[in-house]
Amino acid sequence: MNCRRLVLSKSVTVGLLVCVAVLAVATVFGLIWRRRSGVLRAVGGSGMGNVRAAALSPAQLGRPLGSRATLVQFSSAFCAPCRATRQILSEVAGMVDGVAHVEIDAESHLGLVRELGIVSTPTVFVLGADGAITRRATGQPRKADVIAALGGIESADMTGAAGPSPRGDSRRAPT
Repeated sequence: MNCRRLVLSKSVTVGLLVCVAVLAVATVFGLIWRRRSGVLRAVGGSGMGNVRAAALSPAQLGRPLGSRATLVQFSSAFCAPCRATRQILSEVAGMVDGVAHVEIDAESHLGLVRELGIVSTPTVFVLGADGAITRRATGQPRKADVIAALGGIESADMTGAAGPSPRGDSRRAPT
């Protein structure tokens, strides 16, 4: 009887250790994902993944570009963060002169989704006045980060450089 109890005790202990390890790994993954979600990253080099397009045209968007910048949002029908992202980008476009907000249904534009390397919605692109993609975020961006990204575009127009990133570092995108 004692031998059977010892074996049962060891299997319960091993099960608990496996459960704790799985929870720890899932927690670390979740924290990393949460930290990276919605961050507007500068485009260029490794920032774009496998994207082949460096700019989007009014024909691809189905609407004219903003005179200063365009906020492009790829969404899907049943995406809850897409609705919140739409609200944020619409508010920013309404606040800043010359900025347009374009929402594209990812399911209806699969070719463009593949070309841009979009794997989840919402995905947001910040375009310059010429349609050049300057920043990209996967997930819901913060309003302050979107405004800062637009400020980076304006300073790039004045200096010919990409300007600081919204996270405050001094890296510049290649010109």
